[in-house]
Amino acid sequence: MLKVTQFIIISLLCLTSQAQSAELKVSVQLWSVKEALKTDFKGTIQALAEMGFQGVELANEFGEFADYPTGLAEFIRRQGMEISGAHTVFPWLAPDKIDATLKFYAAAEVPMLVIAWDDRAFAPETVWQTIADLNRLHKPVTDAGFRFGYHNHAEEFAPYRGTTTLWDHIAHSTPEALVMQLDAGWAKTAGIEPETIVRQHPGRTFAIHYKASSPESASNARPIIGEDTINWPALIAANKQVGGTQWVVLEQEVYPDGLKPLEAIQLSKLALDRFLDTSANQN
Repeated sequence: MLKVTQFIIISLLCLTSQAQSAELKVSVQLWSVKEALKTDFKGTIQALAEMGFQGVELANEFGEFADYPTGLAEFIRRQGMEISGAHTVFPWLAPDKIDATLKFYAAAEVPMLVIAWDDRAFAPETVWQTIADLNRLHKPVTDAGFRFGYHNHAEEFAPYRGTTTLWDHIAHSTPEALVMQLDAGWAKTAGIEPETIVRQHPGRTFAIHYKASSPESASNARPIIGEDTINWPALIAANKQVGGTQWVVLEQEVYPDGLKPLEAIQLSKLALDRFLDTSANQN
């Protein structure tokens, strides 16, 4: 009887997990508007809220809330958004800074901290150092109530020992609970289909960066979602079906044809909304 009950509970948990992952929420990486935030933090956040974003991912620019994390959380909440996570770097989690860093983000009600980049992960000779730090920090960060993750650039898709990539090696050498926050644009720029990566590491993509691929990958492409070379329907399907994905984080690093950052973001957001609506209607 106990085994039957356990089977039922596990089945229900799996169904719940699938239902949660099927409902993708859309955030925006604030690095996309880093200069605007320096001059008008509140106005820029309000403009993003008006575009319909459900969340923001912090990028170490807090405007007038730099010393007021509870106020930051309240301001974001008043705009009808959540803080989906925050990007940080290893130095801010060094022994002499980790307590203050975690205290700030806890007060700001940030649920997830992601290492934005680490040059050591770009080469087979040094990637083990990145892995060692991710493993060392995983427990203190998660014990403090955060998810912990790592975010890629193109370099992590270089070969590792001829049989895999640096990205795969990082995933295989870290806890299953570590979020592998794939950047779709960098993956595509490296010549790899992002949906393939999501499927290779099921359940590891709690949050993903949706960024248009580089224009260098196709002469007629523009770095705006829907005008680039990524197969967005295939990626959305992978995120919903196996990624364990809850947050899609739109990032806009290139502003083509003289577009202002907010203008480029809006174009990408409108296209992303259409892809997500089509996906929802197909389910």
